Amino acid sequence: MPLITDTAHAFLPYPDVPVLHAGTGPLAGLCFGVKDLFDVAGYPTGGGQPLVLAMSGIKTKTAPAVQQLLDAGAKFVGKTVTDELAFSMNGNNAHFGAPINGAAPERISGGSSSGSASAVSNNLCDFALGSDTGGSVRAPANHCGLYGIRPTHGRISLAGVLDLAPSLDTCGYFARDVDTFARVSSVLLGEDPVAMPTNIRLLKPLDIWSMLSEDVAVAQAKPLARTEAALGKAVEMRVILDNPDSLYWHFRHIQGHEAWTVHGPWIERFCPPLGPGIAERFAWSKTVTDEQFAEASVYRKRFKKHLADVLGADGVLVMPTAADIAPLKSDGGEALESYRNRSIQMLCLAGLSGFAQISLPLGQRLGAPLGLSLLGPAGSDMRLVRLAQQIANTA
Repeated sequence: MPLITDTAHAFLPYPDVPVLHAGTGPLAGLCFGVKDLFDVAGYPTGGGQPLVLAMSGIKTKTAPAVQQLLDAGAKFVGKTVTDELAFSMNGNNAHFGAPINGAAPERISGGSSSGSASAVSNNLCDFALGSDTGGSVRAPANHCGLYGIRPTHGRISLAGVLDLAPSLDTCGYFARDVDTFARVSSVLLGEDPVAMPTNIRLLKPLDIWSMLSEDVAVAQAKPLARTEAALGKAVEMRVILDNPDSLYWHFRHIQGHEAWTVHGPWIERFCPPLGPGIAERFAWSKTVTDEQFAEASVYRKRFKKHLADVLGADGVLVMPTAADIAPLKSDGGEALESYRNRSIQMLCLAGLSGFAQISLPLGQRLGAPLGLSLLGPAGSDMRLVRLAQQIANTA
């Protein structure tokens, strides 16, 4: 069983193995969970898939990102459930269950970092590690009322972590409060590699905001006003290159092609049982051609330069994290897939550019949390964390 009482089905029931941590340090007194994609010495790494778990063996080395936290004094309390092979945003693993959303129990927790978001939102640990490829930290942060980050691609080591789509994969994390979030950020991110300008330009991408339904746009009005009160009036502009369909499909083609490259040979050799949605997603990924991947890669380079030019050194986008609050658990597969696709159109900006994005738990609708995001240029991660603190401290 996990090292704590798990009331939310957030942790995997692995046998307890002592994981040493420093007695002192900047994270002393805090405890954390780790998504079951990250290696922890003494534990298997299952990736949310029974055959991967069976083939894993017990790991002898701890992933560097986890070790950084242990060396900073944080206490490891268990490995958290992940959506199967991290290829979902729903938070419902057909083999290991659905972790409970601590902020809205009747709604999904979101994935694929479902267990990590659940553990933090249910007060089972102070913070938790996740991974974000297409939104797997930002969407659960939106759903569960948490601070969550997708860092600049490559900012935090993914050594000792199972891949999904390596050119998109990042190591992220969750916390309930901004000060804990900032403490963890200081350890994992360090200082930004380039000093950022003192003043920022807050930018409101109208083409992203126009994707919201009227009810969601109304719910985002107060979070936006609070952000502008802290950071200044946002300048309206447009950010999508070509059109939303190009943005969406080029992202999907890169993710699908890489996911099949990573997992396809293993899937075809062993024919593992894959849960609903996961099986279909991998089957579609197999159909992505090398030509589609090449075309998408060219688009990605164009988009990254375009967004870098829009942001410059001082620009920060303020935008909805996802299409809406978390869907209900009772929603059918078609409704969940529609929600996923609408959200990816927003979430893929950071994925395609490789830039940093933080989701802040500033809003709510129908009694459920609703996140608002800040997205900055490459390497601006700690600056975004400090801006999040500034917003949190503005009434």
